[in-house]
Amino acid sequence: MPFEKTTAIVTGGAQGLGLAIAEALAARGTKVAIFDLATDRIDAEVERLRGQGGTVNGYTVDVSDRSQVRAAVDRVRTDLGPVLMLINNAGIEQFGKFTEITDEQWDLVMAVNLRGPFICTQEVLSDMVDAHWGRIVNISSSSAQGGQSRMAAYVSSKAGVIGFTKSLALELGPKGITVNTIPPGMVVTPMLEKAIDEGRFTASLDHFAKITPVRRAGRPEDIANAAIFLCQDESSYVTGQIIGVNGGRRT
Repeated sequence: MPFEKTTAIVTGGAQGLGLAIAEALAARGTKVAIFDLATDRIDAEVERLRGQGGTVNGYTVDVSDRSQVRAAVDRVRTDLGPVLMLINNAGIEQFGKFTEITDEQWDLVMAVNLRGPFICTQEVLSDMVDAHWGRIVNISSSSAQGGQSRMAAYVSSKAGVIGFTKSLALELGPKGITVNTIPPGMVVTPMLEKAIDEGRFTASLDHFAKITPVRRAGRPEDIANAAIFLCQDESSYVTGQIIGVNGGRRT
């Protein structure tokens, strides 16, 4: 199945990792639907990517709301065709003492980071089953592999994404659909920059770069390149895998 004219949905696609993935897919001829809540950013990035020759549409969607996702997926099918690639990237952060996490905070993180991929995958799956071909890439987090202090809800949600990936890969493999997860390491994104500005890290970004085997922080395009590989037909024997993109900090 070629990239050209195949339709992909990228959730959280208006900035950071999602935007880098959307841009990389569009540059290879994929028709891209960006799902995000930030309408202004969606409009600006869709206009920019179309200016580069991409076939890109934007949809304001809360991925934790099934009715919104279902309506948006129906629009994508009408506008761009059946959805054969899904990048579950949308997520929200959480930082604070475990004892201070409220039920509402916990539920919100789980709703976006874990229920979101569940809903989006269910809503597009029939297209992939019909085509007997599909690619699902879930963006988890390296924090789910090693843990992270004061991020219990976030880490738990991303660990759930890894388990979700492995289970789906077993179930959907016979249908020609691969499911993999990328847990990014220290990648410079608006979310990371905000955390640094708020003093959540005891060391600087330069320090983390120096203790990373490749001696640099990650870039959004590093994640996008891995996602592109996992969406190619050439990766059809790769499923249920954790593809760590972290500069060698976790192996």
